[in-house]
Amino acid sequence: MTTGSSPSVTVVICAYTQKRWDDLVEAISSVSRQPEASEIVVVIDHEDRLLERVQRQWPELNVIPNKFRKGLSGARNTGVEHASSDVVAFLDDDATAGEGWLRELLDAFESPDVVAVGGSARPSWPAADRPSILPPELLWVVGCTYTGQPTTRADVRNIMGCSMAFRRSALMNVGGFNPDTGRVGSIPLGAEETEVCILLRQDRPASRIVFEPRSVVSHTVTRDRVTWSYLRRRSFYEGVSKSALSRSLGASDALASERAYVRRVLPMGAWRELAQGRPGGAAAIALSLLAAGVGYAYGALHHSPGSANVDLADRAPALP
Repeated sequence: MTTGSSPSVTVVICAYTQKRWDDLVEAISSVSRQPEASEIVVVIDHEDRLLERVQRQWPELNVIPNKFRKGLSGARNTGVEHASSDVVAFLDDDATAGEGWLRELLDAFESPDVVAVGGSARPSWPAADRPSILPPELLWVVGCTYTGQPTTRADVRNIMGCSMAFRRSALMNVGGFNPDTGRVGSIPLGAEETEVCILLRQDRPASRIVFEPRSVVSHTVTRDRVTWSYLRRRSFYEGVSKSALSRSLGASDALASERAYVRRVLPMGAWRELAQGRPGGAAAIALSLLAAGVGYAYGALHHSPGSANVDLADRAPALP
């Protein structure tokens, strides 16, 4: 339980497939070891057998179905509605919270103008070493902290979804996560966290979004996500997502961080990979940049008024 003046916190874990059962067990267990957790809510995204299995395994927890449209955003919004705490924290179902994970997130909320805090994610690779296809600048592809992010606590435009926390009232004021953006099942769309962070700042310009790298989780990376095809596919859909955000929120807010990343971080990473005899890493950076650009252009050319990311994904060309 929380002590002193720390805000109460509900931790929400969203799950959609039994294939991640072992990871989900680890995720829930790691949150149970966080003394600051006032409540744990597990949201199952339209998978009845998984819902029944989790309810049997953890009868003491609040295990509920996603009441909204299928997808991560709807599942998260369900968790926010059921949360009873001042702060709502989110942990991915394939992530394991380290010691002090929640405490470090909550410490950043000491300032009343902080409305969201994100932590760092370290990859748990399927093999012993980081694959050459994913240089440090591209770890966002597998949902992990990447080169270009701050190394100490700092204000940022947005935080990553693997490990994050929001003031519940502020999140509800902007309508929660947009179901028209974000991941749906295995379709690697993104940007729902970016969108909600931008909306929080637009709703109250004095609001602060903070990155706290001392709050650490381990994020499982499966073998299918360390391939050239996944790199291309994930980067393409990131471009599609950012195209949608540019239309809805304006390119200035939607692409501010990306412009600096493309102009400075990626060229330096590609040069380092080449200089150190790793042409595959440089090629991966080039492929990711190209695929994201193609995805952005595709989203700009194929949208219709009111169209959603998921609609674009349904119509997108096959990307094996």
